[in-house]
Amino acid sequence: MDARIQAIWAEAGFMTALGTRLDAVGDGWVEASVVPTAAHTQQDGFVHAAVITALADHAAGAAAATRAGEGHRVLTQTFTMHLLRPAVGERVRVRATVLRSGRTSAVVESEVFARKGDEEQLVAKGTFTIAVVAPRADGGAGSPRAPHDGGRSAPRRG
Repeated sequence: MDARIQAIWAEAGFMTALGTRLDAVGDGWVEASVVPTAAHTQQDGFVHAAVITALADHAAGAAAATRAGEGHRVLTQTFTMHLLRPAVGERVRVRATVLRSGRTSAVVESEVFARKGDEEQLVAKGTFTIAVVAPRADGGAGSPRAPHDGGRSAPRRG
């Protein structure tokens, strides 16, 4: 599996807190999943839309990153999610596929499935526009290791 994409997944604290895992990676696509617990559900016992959306979004970014240049970062610009039916099951899986990638952006489709027993149903589908951000020579925003502290740190001096 692509080490760069594995690092993107591992470094995302929110996705780790949700208990998601990266299952497979290829050129222009990513598969990931989560095993839902009571903490992932909303008041009616369905997997919460926020969990489904976060999984779809992060997978879309990771898929876009498979096509981004070395050292480039990816950030979601816009997305549309369609929640097609309640997500119920032992596992929620996403497959994100790049529809178009360019120098500064990519368009990615994420399909989210819920597995209950031997059946898997499509529960949500999203389209994401992902910005591809080139690294800056001065180490500022857009560089792979820029500080993420809300701008409170002093600027780097070269």
